[in-house]
Amino acid sequence: MTEPHDEKPALLQPRRERRRNWLPSLVWLIPIIAAIVGLTLVAKILVDRGPVVTVSFRSAEGLEAGKTKVKYKDVDIGQVQAIKLAEDRSHVLVSIQLTKEASGFNAEDTRYWVVRPRIAASGISGLGTLLSGAYIGVDAGASDETRKEFVGLEQPPIVTRDASGRQFVLHTADLGSLDIGTPVFYRRIKVGQVMAYDLDEDGRGVTLRVFVNAPYDKFITLNSRFWHASGFDMELNASGFKLHTQALSTVVLGGIAFRDRDEDVKAEPAKEGTEYQLVDDEATAMKDPDGAPQTVLLYFDQSLRGLQPGATVDFRGVVLGEVKNIGIEYDRSKGEFRMPVTVQIFPDRLGRRFNQEVNGPRHPAAERLKFMVKRGLRAQLRNGNLLTGQLYVAIDFFPKAKPVQIDTDKVPLELPTIPGSLDELQTQLADIAGKLAKVPFDEIGRDLQTTVKTLNKTLSTAEQTAARINNDIAPEMMAAMKDARKTLNAAERTLSDDAPLQQDVRQTMQELSRAAASIRILTDYLQQHPESLIRGKQEP
Repeated sequence: MTEPHDEKPALLQPRRERRRNWLPSLVWLIPIIAAIVGLTLVAKILVDRGPVVTVSFRSAEGLEAGKTKVKYKDVDIGQVQAIKLAEDRSHVLVSIQLTKEASGFNAEDTRYWVVRPRIAASGISGLGTLLSGAYIGVDAGASDETRKEFVGLEQPPIVTRDASGRQFVLHTADLGSLDIGTPVFYRRIKVGQVMAYDLDEDGRGVTLRVFVNAPYDKFITLNSRFWHASGFDMELNASGFKLHTQALSTVVLGGIAFRDRDEDVKAEPAKEGTEYQLVDDEATAMKDPDGAPQTVLLYFDQSLRGLQPGATVDFRGVVLGEVKNIGIEYDRSKGEFRMPVTVQIFPDRLGRRFNQEVNGPRHPAAERLKFMVKRGLRAQLRNGNLLTGQLYVAIDFFPKAKPVQIDTDKVPLELPTIPGSLDELQTQLADIAGKLAKVPFDEIGRDLQTTVKTLNKTLSTAEQTAARINNDIAPEMMAAMKDARKTLNAAERTLSDDAPLQQDVRQTMQELSRAAASIRILTDYLQQHPESLIRGKQEP
């Protein structure tokens, strides 16, 4: 008998229905439209996008991704997309998305920099970024080659490529107070500025590049001279005190000025890149060319205190050069130290006629120099300032100087010297001091003391004698004076006009006069009648 099986329920079969036409719902219309608009915007952004460039800066100060703008002449031409640190951590890399209109700003010579508030020699710039924030400035390049990576400038360029003007090169011994942006003046008008400077390869000078704006660049000619216009230029001479300065700003920030040396001569305009020498002051720039310098060695046997490198070498008020070096040497032959002084002189400053005479065929330079040394040409140290004690080297003729033979074949040429006037005065004072030291002041002092004691004794004796005279002789002298006065009174009474003696004397004198008259008559009669002595007086 079999067991009955469990019965399973029957499966329901799906019912097939006829498919009807599908129509989208209106709900999907909004996202579709949004997607279309978004794709359009993306397409527009992709079409309007320009190149992407990467600029490296030392720091990202003031820069923000997605906010910092890139501007050219205050027009937005891009935006910073990302900022990241370089692998070596020495700088930052700033990714910039340029607009389609700025597609030319990826030229190879394009320059980028960050505009921030700055204080420089040219003035204050970037004050607008205090409110709007820093942005990246651009100077469009002109090269046909393109690139994607640039090195940003840490300082804004002084002159952009769209500026009109020309560049010139200046050479100077040191930079002084000059800096990038230092103004360039022509007749006290600012016409340009310093673009860059760099130390020379040999380290003996500085090379500057200046930019002169148009149309002032046409005033720079081959005859132009450049000089430092920094600070004050003071001049004190017989006409009084003079003070020169280009502008008030040059006193603090410095400056450069230029002008033609001979404005009456029309010179050819200088080409761009012409090189000039930058000198210290206007007087040096305007003087005639000095020509080739000559090195001369001087040996002094005196102290050089007060003499410094740069001191002038003077010939009767005309500056011939300057002192270059001061040293010390030991002379074995004399067993003493000598002080060598190396100077640099410019023979052309002695005048064209002198140089023609010296360099002429009739009188070679060596023979001419020997002749001048024979006439007394010497170098001497003189005091240039009594307050500071500064010395300078004077070259002049001293006819009474001792004869000296020079060797014109030596290099450098050695010129004989004589002691300075101050040194001679010190020597004379030393001689006087030596002579005074030989005077026996001790013996003179002892003799003087003895003389003073004797004089004191004499004075004491004279004082005693005067006292004795006053006590003993004075009364007797008073009595004698009284007797003398009485005698004089009696004589006065005797000799008065009404005195008897006077009347008697007067009568006697009258009688004597009459007797003299009678004798004169008698004498005259005897001269006429000498025979009357024998015969007697005859009757008339």
